[in-house]
Amino acid sequence: MMKKIYLVILCAITVISVYAQSGIDMPKVPLNRQLFHDNIDNAQKNIIHLNSPSDTVFTATNDLDINLQLTQFLHVRIDNMQASIENDSLMDDSQKFRWLRGINDLLNDFIDDYRFKKIKGILLGDLITAFEEAMHKEMQHQPITPVIENNELEIGKILLANFALKNNSGISDSKDLLLLKTCERYPENIMPILSQHPSVPFADSLLTVMAYRNPEEFYNYASAYDALSKKIKTVKDPLVQTIVTMATSSNGRFFFPFLDDIYHKKLSLDSLQSLADNEFAYYKLLVKTQISYAMRAQQGDTPFVMHVLTEKLRSKAIEIFINEINALHDEKDDAVRFKKTDSLSATELYYLCVLGEEEIYTSSYLGVYKRIWQRMTVERSDTLLNLVHYDYYKKFIRMAAAYNVLDDFLKRMDQEGSQTLMKNFVNDLEKNNSLEDAVDVADSYASITDDAVKKLLLNQVQHNLEQNIKSGNVRGQKIYFLLNKIFSSADNGQTATLSSLGIPAMYNMPVAALKNAAGRIIIEQFFYGDKDGINIFNSFLRSYTNANWKIVRKNEWVEVHSVRGTPVSIYSNRPLDTEKELDAEAQHDLANYLDSLGISPTVILHRGHSYYVKSTIQQLPTTAKVVLLGSCGGYHSLDQVLNICPAAQIIASKQVGTGVVNITLIEAITETLRQGKDLIWPTLWQNLQTRFNGQTKEKFEDYVPPHKNLGAIFIMAYNKSMEK
Repeated sequence: MMKKIYLVILCAITVISVYAQSGIDMPKVPLNRQLFHDNIDNAQKNIIHLNSPSDTVFTATNDLDINLQLTQFLHVRIDNMQASIENDSLMDDSQKFRWLRGINDLLNDFIDDYRFKKIKGILLGDLITAFEEAMHKEMQHQPITPVIENNELEIGKILLANFALKNNSGISDSKDLLLLKTCERYPENIMPILSQHPSVPFADSLLTVMAYRNPEEFYNYASAYDALSKKIKTVKDPLVQTIVTMATSSNGRFFFPFLDDIYHKKLSLDSLQSLADNEFAYYKLLVKTQISYAMRAQQGDTPFVMHVLTEKLRSKAIEIFINEINALHDEKDDAVRFKKTDSLSATELYYLCVLGEEEIYTSSYLGVYKRIWQRMTVERSDTLLNLVHYDYYKKFIRMAAAYNVLDDFLKRMDQEGSQTLMKNFVNDLEKNNSLEDAVDVADSYASITDDAVKKLLLNQVQHNLEQNIKSGNVRGQKIYFLLNKIFSSADNGQTATLSSLGIPAMYNMPVAALKNAAGRIIIEQFFYGDKDGINIFNSFLRSYTNANWKIVRKNEWVEVHSVRGTPVSIYSNRPLDTEKELDAEAQHDLANYLDSLGISPTVILHRGHSYYVKSTIQQLPTTAKVVLLGSCGGYHSLDQVLNICPAAQIIASKQVGTGVVNITLIEAITETLRQGKDLIWPTLWQNLQTRFNGQTKEKFEDYVPPHKNLGAIFIMAYNKSMEK
């Protein structure tokens, strides 16, 4: 890009040096044309002053020599054109008026475009030269098309809009050429441009290019009922015609994910039509095709609309299977709950996990995970990954770690294979355009309990950091540097390590940081109106019926205020009938009430099942600094919370959230704050561990405190490094 700019500047200097000659004598100008000359002179001055009223030189660039030559060029060449027009005895008055107006329009159009950043100042010399060339061609009754072709898009737009050139014989071809230049400059706008100009002579070739470049967008235009869709139907290219056939079919969207196989004659539309009423068969074909595409991707091939197929597979996995399994979460008999998956193979169950991550409940995941191995002849995890060609394997590892089944997964292959797998898990993170894989690695490290596996990952991270330093890959250096620092911090409890990354230490939350201007800590708690919600709400109230707290009951919410120590207020909506959405209404009214008081919560408590988490997150205030997601699998919503509250410290469960653990946590947090103490998470966690035993202790151990939310910490640290 910089090389191109230097070339433009060099060309501009060359042009300026050639044409910036001594002036042509100006004859006496009749009064009826003097106004045009005055306007041109004013336009020249306005260009000089475009960047500052005090400028005496047009500061188009940071190079004074170029600016001086451009300024000289502006004066000499424009003045010479004015004089040439007045000296031309073959021009009548109307022609002279025409060309003087053309010059004035040229300069003023440049001024307007420059102010709106539509043209760069360095192009002024080329613009004036192009106008002269176009002027000579028009006088010789020749088309100006070659001038448009040989100049930048911005120059062509100004010339075609010029009053003096509007009747040129090449205007129509020049407009088409300008459209082509626009398409070449902005390929993402090709289809919108062609929809406005479907009859341009280059339409067929551009449409063919777009069918291969963006089949999904092409499909949308082909399925419309307008002039462009008619034009598309006439293009003879085989891919275009395949897309047209789908776009004009009532089941086009049903067929479209299989575009690549249909185009290559591996599938027929007739064979797909028979699946229209068989959701199980359709899902199975989606999985089969996804695995086939994953194999091709391993070999460096990219099938058409692979992302469309994956998204269709995701939606069907959730719609057909996950939603039903989740809905039966209270069903005691797993045979009933998971009946719909009875016909699914291990690989088909695999995609329920990796593509249904955001929707699948903890118990649903664990049930599907167990069934994967039941459907395999040989229960080996490396065999499973080979069957899917390692498609989404990093996601599967992260989820296995999050749900505490990674040890089980790794034990299903030999030690050498598991070590290679985990090394690959942390490799090539810099090659992904998103941070998803890096966040998965960070999250997984926090969930791994096997010291040997953790050491293996840390060593590989350090090795990859060294390799990226050697290769000069800045993105890779940043990712692996942060992972190394964060992992070391997690292992050694070094708060200072995180502070050195420019993010708040996750080991504590100062009580002062949670107070508002009046010195009060505001906590908002979200309840939901199902049976469990009512029970835990009543349990919450019982816990605060003591001399340290005062409860104020209102129609839609309750307020719990401390009466001793640091002022703390807990606002909790009542768990009103969720079927009638009265709980949602109560939450809305409570939020409006808090807003009317001008107070914002700094602590948010989610109470309820995992299927209510989305609702709580959608209502998160940006002021939240501590967030407790006290539901099953709340750990999987960290990124959503951080999108709203970038510096929030989050407590969440990797598996089953329980009322007993939640209320004990909340009591510990609020009592610590009431006593005016900072929330020191390692200390608080250590104290809480002594208060649980048996199954409750096991469930508490699935809760992840802020200082161990390594995925969240990585996101914060990376974003902070990008700010720098």
